[in-house]
Amino acid sequence: MRTPRSHSGRPRWLRLPRRTARLRLTVLYSSAFLTCGAAVLALTYLLFGRVTHPVAHLSSGGPRTGSGAGASKLATAVEQATSQVINAGNTQIAFDRQVLLIASAIALGVFAVAATVIGWLLAGRVLRPLSTITAAARRISASSLHERLALHGPDDELKELADTLDSLFGRLEASFDAQRRFAANASHELRTPLTRERTLLQVTLADPASTTDTWQAVSRQLLASNAEQERLIEALLTLASSEAGIDEREPTDLAAIAEAVLAAARPAIGRLGLHVHADLQPAALNGDPLLIHQLVGNLVDNAVRHNVPGGDIHITTRTSSTGAVLSVASSGQVIPATDVDRLFQPFRRLAQRPVRRNGHGLGLSIVRAIATAHDATIAAQPRPGGGLIIDVTFPPSIRWP
Repeated sequence: MRTPRSHSGRPRWLRLPRRTARLRLTVLYSSAFLTCGAAVLALTYLLFGRVTHPVAHLSSGGPRTGSGAGASKLATAVEQATSQVINAGNTQIAFDRQVLLIASAIALGVFAVAATVIGWLLAGRVLRPLSTITAAARRISASSLHERLALHGPDDELKELADTLDSLFGRLEASFDAQRRFAANASHELRTPLTRERTLLQVTLADPASTTDTWQAVSRQLLASNAEQERLIEALLTLASSEAGIDEREPTDLAAIAEAVLAAARPAIGRLGLHVHADLQPAALNGDPLLIHQLVGNLVDNAVRHNVPGGDIHITTRTSSTGAVLSVASSGQVIPATDVDRLFQPFRRLAQRPVRRNGHGLGLSIVRAIATAHDATIAAQPRPGGGLIIDVTFPPSIRWP
């Protein structure tokens, strides 16, 4: 039986272990522990050597009493006995130091094994949430973006990483859903005008009495239909991009945008003879200026398009304790309170309303998508006597210098 080999041709048992984070942490823990242990043992050995320093010589120190040969022999005997005691003590000290050194080396080896095992277990415990995050991230795919890591535990770096990934999955889910809705809405809404254009061309081609004037009339109809489809596609793209969220925000003045929108809508307002009452106070917010302009433009366009001749429009911007507020109120047909929410759904309209009246049916749904992308809230209610009042409140913004 052959020994399994790696891609490099070496046997598996000769391969170095994979340099995982757990292995690196284990080496780091054990190295730090061994360094501290070695320092402690070395200090202990040095202190022991200083306390038990060998004695080289010990003199009698005091004056000798008596005289003669007897006293001399006694002193010599005492010095010999003292020397033997000192030598025996020095021998014992040297032996004890050797024993301490051997014991320290054995203890350090035991500590090395224990530090490696404990370091491996601690590293595994610390990195266990990371394994959970990796397994969940591998499991989540385009078809299961609704799943979340939902990591529980202390508010540390790993918890922050899991929350960041959950936020990323949420944005990806919103983006995928927006793309699916865009494809579904586009295919549904473009099918009717394309069928109408094809029928118009087929009927004209089949008519032997078609003249240049007939073809010119058909061309004008096709151009009008094409312009309608272009507006529809732009609205669908705006809706899809708004539902996918925004990445960058910048300080924006809601009053300046509302003033620009009203200036662009003056021709349509003049044709219907509408009376505009504007109270535009500075209202700062952080957001995407183009999307905010689209939101205000759709609200004003909705107020103009579904108004009555000679009606009125009230538009205000202000800053409250809850943030920047945009309010658009307009006259119009009576709207039941139960039908207000339907107006913010794509391609939905009131039963008694004429078919779109040259609109694409996405105006208020785009308003809601842009508001949601900016963490804003929308409050809509019927206006007494007919019409609609819509308030959009954006989160508090930073103060401008």
